[in-house]
Amino acid sequence: MGILLSKASRVVVQGLTGREGSFHAEQMKAYGTNIVAGVSPGKGGSMQLGIPIFDTVVDARRETGANVSGIFVPAPFAGDAIMEAAAAGLELIVCITEGIPVLDMTRVLPYLHERGARLIGPNCPGLISPGRSKVGIIPGNICRPGRVGVVSRSGTLTYEIVHQLSTQGLGQSTCVGIGGDPLIGTNFIHCLSAFQADDDTDAVVMIGEIGGTDEQQAADFVQQAMTKPVIGFIAGQTAPPGRRMGHAGAIISGSSGTAAEKMAAFARAGIAVMKRPADVVPLLKERL
Repeated sequence: MGILLSKASRVVVQGLTGREGSFHAEQMKAYGTNIVAGVSPGKGGSMQLGIPIFDTVVDARRETGANVSGIFVPAPFAGDAIMEAAAAGLELIVCITEGIPVLDMTRVLPYLHERGARLIGPNCPGLISPGRSKVGIIPGNICRPGRVGVVSRSGTLTYEIVHQLSTQGLGQSTCVGIGGDPLIGTNFIHCLSAFQADDDTDAVVMIGEIGGTDEQQAADFVQQAMTKPVIGFIAGQTAPPGRRMGHAGAIISGSSGTAAEKMAAFARAGIAVMKRPADVVPLLKERL
């Protein structure tokens, strides 16, 4: 069944009545996601896309049994929206919003930890269990059900590699975009551990990028704890030192965040390294 998300997941969309929330909720619903509620303060009692709207997440959960939130709330209010979902007892929170202040996230993450809530994001494309459900903005038409797990810091590279897999008959169990901000709720190791334990996943594709040391830590985890094959890619291989490339977390400091150092860490851990996204299929087929 993949990880984190299933056909039975009951989703509330925070910010559903806004432009982005409405557009992506419609796509999610068309894909088969079980959206049971929306939340927009002051609009409780109305309907949008045939979905009941509530003023608070607590109300939505009490009336519909929602256990997953998808957040499409503007950055100044997104931190509070995440904490509202956690306070309501939701198990999984997926925040798509980009540009949340780092200071806000320093309050949000300890709050989530205290309540045992899992956050995907922020600044991420969300996740999809192909053929079952999706929360976020990953295009459902490029995904196919299968047995390859995908975890990525990059949104558009996720789409490119998933497309490569699907067109060559390699479907996905779950695809997770963890987000590219410096402070995120779920990292590579969380997802790798879940894929290792998932009976429906035979191999994992991990897409990293320059900046920070998350990929090096993930490589250590793969070497110590994973028996399933892992294929890796690092974006930003031609980025100059000290230049931020795309995501807020994608900035090289010293030598630890360079693409070369990360790719070397992958190779030492036995992770097959892609030089370009098109390499993913042949590398996977060699190991499956």
